[in-house]
Amino acid sequence: MKSILPAIILTCLMPLFLLSQHVPDTSILKLIAPDTFRAVMVTTKGEIIIEAYRAWSPKGVDRLFQLITSGFYSDNCIFRVQPEYVIQFGISDHADANFFWDKRPIPDEPVVGHNLKGVISYARDGKNSRTAQLFINTKDNYKLDTVDYNGLRGFPPIARIIRGFEVVEAFYSTYGFEPANHQDSVMVKGNAYWEEHFPGLDYIISVNIDD
Repeated sequence: MKSILPAIILTCLMPLFLLSQHVPDTSILKLIAPDTFRAVMVTTKGEIIIEAYRAWSPKGVDRLFQLITSGFYSDNCIFRVQPEYVIQFGISDHADANFFWDKRPIPDEPVVGHNLKGVISYARDGKNSRTAQLFINTKDNYKLDTVDYNGLRGFPPIARIIRGFEVVEAFYSTYGFEPANHQDSVMVKGNAYWEEHFPGLDYIISVNIDD
């Protein structure tokens, strides 16, 4: 009788193989988000529930849906924490995942919503540079609706926190903006860089669509 041992070994190894795949198939870029959806964000300080609105930024919310579906935000460091301004995250522990999304920015869109306390928007640099990094407004930042930044007007919101803002207020904030100056290193070296140079930072453990 043919041995089934190789098949058993392969079956046992498949979960490990799948866990090692950090880059999604490009078909994920075809996912379109519902008009509204909620997601549960589990962090080292507790749970946050967000609600996304496609009417605010269709391309931005589609990308958020793709990122969450791919598991991109698992083990994501919350590296910029400014209690009277914003908190920022969105760099993977895996360089291959970072480069996958970094090479696929989404087009710019007009600002429809407002950067109020608890509202989430993409961080961006120049034109058409939104990829995976997000920030949460920790106060009403009306100026971020209209500020002229690198030739762009404002930061389009995509979602808001509907439960758990007290978790955001508890994130480790001693370093303030400084870790954001080291993003290039983390894009390649991953969370080990944060842990070596900025111990104590909080993390997003997982983000999942709330069915």
